[in-house]
Amino acid sequence: MKLVVVTQQVDPASPILGATVSKLRALAARVEELVVLADSAVDGALPPNCRVRLFRSRRRAGRGLRFEKALAAELARGRPAAVLAHMCPIYAVLAAPLARPLGIDVFLWFTHWRRSRLLASATRVSTKVLSVDARTFPLRTSKLVPIGHGIDVSELPCVERLPREPLTLLALGRTSPAKGLVTIIRAVEQVPDVRLLVHGPSLTDEERTHKMALERLVIDEGVLDRVDIRGPVPRHGVPGLYADVDALVNDMREGATDKVVYEAAASCLPVIASNPAFDTLLPDDLRFAHGDVEGLAGTIRRLGEIDRNAVGRRLRGRVLAEHSVDTWADRVVALAR
Repeated sequence: MKLVVVTQQVDPASPILGATVSKLRALAARVEELVVLADSAVDGALPPNCRVRLFRSRRRAGRGLRFEKALAAELARGRPAAVLAHMCPIYAVLAAPLARPLGIDVFLWFTHWRRSRLLASATRVSTKVLSVDARTFPLRTSKLVPIGHGIDVSELPCVERLPREPLTLLALGRTSPAKGLVTIIRAVEQVPDVRLLVHGPSLTDEERTHKMALERLVIDEGVLDRVDIRGPVPRHGVPGLYADVDALVNDMREGATDKVVYEAAASCLPVIASNPAFDTLLPDDLRFAHGDVEGLAGTIRRLGEIDRNAVGRRLRGRVLAEHSVDTWADRVVALAR
């Protein structure tokens, strides 16, 4: 089987897209040939049965034209079972007129709360839409197939955590208003014996502005000695970060399930999260309502009353069963056959 995957970047060190490489490697292990069309890629990141074609251009129109040319060349070279567009609806839209008339499936993998006309167009022209579950795709469609998140559990060892003080929480991800970091900081202010570590990039003007607002909030709430806001962590540093804290806390808005929640759970780290879509992963006593400062503070206090190592082991088992990268790749390949 030959499979074509379109993604933005192939770089295992990327703090944003590094996890994509594990998905590509898992797919490559299940097909004879994997062709990756990307805007950029580092050498040596993928196994020998992978070929990478770059379509980088300084202009958007040029990038689209180069992508279409690269895809057309691959379709002429040998018929793939499917073309999978990874998190970029535009590539499903551009691929469909080339692939669908030849009877080649076009899959869109998308897990985010933001809906758009472009996403609606990509949904219409795709054969299947793949997401974590029905609640992680913002449009209603009969084409949706839930396949889990695709976490590389091999990179995330299960860590046994010894009791320590103060209890240290981690919030990991971009400094976007959608991440609910204001709620998290205000909840930590209500629980005196807790420390919060915030790690993540600020890639847009909105995120940079919000980071400054968060730093101001830390001062205003009087928690400068307990809340530490830092920059991004390289992909290879994430497992060590999970190992050095007592729990992950996540208040991402409804509509997408944050990858870091599954990663932390895979490392046997207890997770507190608000998104209702985590109801199949997290027990009720580790969930709270989005934006609920008092509810989150109460959930944080309960962390001291539970066997955190036992909870972590159960969470890892659930990730292995439904959200591992092997399960994800098996489901993609089964759909392409």
